[in-house]
Amino acid sequence: MTISAILANHHHDVLTASPHESVGDVVARLAEKRIGALPVVDGMSVVGIFSERDIVYGVAKYGPDFLTKAVADTMTAPAICVTPNTAILSALSLMTKRRIRHLPVITDDALVGFVSIGDLVKHRIEKIEGEAAAMRDYISMA
Repeated sequence: MTISAILANHHHDVLTASPHESVGDVVARLAEKRIGALPVVDGMSVVGIFSERDIVYGVAKYGPDFLTKAVADTMTAPAICVTPNTAILSALSLMTKRRIRHLPVITDDALVGFVSIGDLVKHRIEKIEGEAAAMRDYISMA
């Protein structure tokens, strides 16, 4: 299975941040949408990720002035990205090794999706549960 299977179940546009937006505006958007990260996009290209972790580091380093800074000054860059053809297990491995929880999905350097570790784990659990149910059905028929 690939990331494209997960994107097929996402029925919403990808929310993004601009590198020129203020941190305060993006933090408000994260809180309003109850999400943990946004890809930072300049034109069509993903230039970074702005996450809860960046907020914690920024507040520790700059204090309240952090909210007036530009996202470009505080985001994690470059962004680690995958393509729709990336295997789900490969993406999970990448997230584990790099200790990240979100991956922009790109095609031809343009953002086409955004997946979280929760999306990937949910998909894997559903697949494993489906296989277990099929095995139980098979065994009960024998």
